[in-house]
Parts: sequence; C-alpha cells; structure tokens
Amino acid sequence: MATNESLRLNLGSLRSAMTLTLHTHHASRIWHGRAPAEGRPGIVGLNGYIAVMNKMKRGAEQDDPYSDWWMLRIEEKLEQTKSALQSLHEQVERALSGVPPALSIGENLNVQPVKLPLFVNAQLGFSAVYLLAEYDDIARKLILAHHTALIDRGTLERWLHEGGHALRSLFSLAQQYRYSGCTRDDFAARNAAARAALEKLGDLPQDVLEGTRRSRFAPPIIRRGLQQHSKPVEDAAERAEGDVDASEAPETTEEGEEPV
Repeated sequence: MATNESLRLNLGSLRSAMTLTLHTHHASRIWHGRAPAEGRPGIVGLNGYIAVMNKMKRGAEQDDPYSDWWMLRIEEKLEQTKSALQSLHEQVERALSGVPPALSIGENLNVQPVKLPLFVNAQLGFSAVYLLAEYDDIARKLILAHHTALIDRGTLERWLHEGGHALRSLFSLAQQYRYSGCTRDDFAARNAAARAALEKLGDLPQDVLEGTRRSRFAPPIIRRGLQQHSKPVEDAAERAEGDVDASEAPETTEEGEEPV
C-alpha cells in the first residue's frame, strides 16, 4: 500500500484552462499591442504585460529586491487604473440611464467574439486581465449609447481613448522593469554585483531592501546557495529588453463599432 508521502510525491501541478472573451476591436487591440514600425514606436499589449509580470514574480522568488519594488509599484498602478475605469463606467451608466422606461434595450454583444487562451502565472497579471474585461464591457456600452443617440461621436471617442490610455499607461510602466540578477545577500555584503545594480537601477527604499515591505501578492522567497555573478546586471537587463517586445498586431481603425 502506498504511503501518504509517496502519494504526495506523485502529485502533479494543478492546472485550469482559462479563456478571455472580447467583444470589441478596442479591447482586442489593447490585448495585442502594436509592433514597432519605421518611424513609429511599438506599444506593449496585455500579452506582453503578462509576460513581464511572470518574470517579475520569478525575480521576487529569487530574492531580487528590485523585483519586489516593481511589484509594489505595479500594484499601486493597478489600483489607479481600476479607479479610472470605475469612474468611466459610472459615466457610461449615467448616459444609459437616459433610455425611457418604455424602451427595452438588450446587451450589445458581438456575434463572433474573440476567445483568447490565458497562460498567467502571476496574480498581478490576472488583475490586468480583469481590467481589460472591464474595458471591453465599457466599450460595448459606449458603442450602444452612441448608436441609441445617448452620447455623440466626440464623447464616444473621448471616453474610449480615456479607458484605453489608462490600460496602456499601466503596460508602459511594467515594460520598464528589469531583473537585477542580485539578491539581498549581495546588498548586505555590498559586493560588486550589488554596487553595479545600484549604479544601473538606482537606490531602493530601505524597507524593500530589507524585505519588510513586499507586495501582498509577493511569492515566498526561494533561498538558493551562494550564486556566482558574472556581469549580472548587464546580462539580466539585456535578456529582459529582448523579452518584452509587443506582439505584432494588424492595424485597425479607431472608429466605434455599431451593434448588430
């Protein structure tokens, strides 16, 4: 008979299939981002943001204080973005409240929505997925409000831009993250790797450096043995820069979609 210990050792990882359904081109463009082109910079999308969050979480697991600092910054930015979208949602609901009681209007849904598979390993990645779903809902209601003469074209475009800008500002901040290649032990020893990280990436708040302040979603730190450092900051930064390019996405117009 197998022991409890052997049963635990034979268990695999938990997995759950997840998909995100989007109904508007506006939300789909934010998912994909835009690849850089001649004379035009790229725009990181939600898929690129999620990749950065996964790297950031691994960095925090490896006791990189810069990864912990970035998790705190992203967590604060997520709250700001959530607040901006909630305010926009309230404005849209006020506009839709102008429909007379005698008129019944159903939800504005796409007959062929896009379904995107999700592979997210970081909680801060999921938080942004929820915000994109919220923006998609806002966009659907805005398009419906314009179609039913509750808002004009200028208001439609302005509010769509405000919501999209809030999300892209979040993704743009995340794109600046770089893994230092150092641990807190390096900073305690004030070795060459720590000095190079400070010079390249700047100072850290003392409570973050000491590990007393971390994100509420920070993972447990995995303690490994002494690590050998060979150009840790430069190599890690170069790897990070190569990993966060926005995925290519076809150009689409900024016109609002009309409900079917």
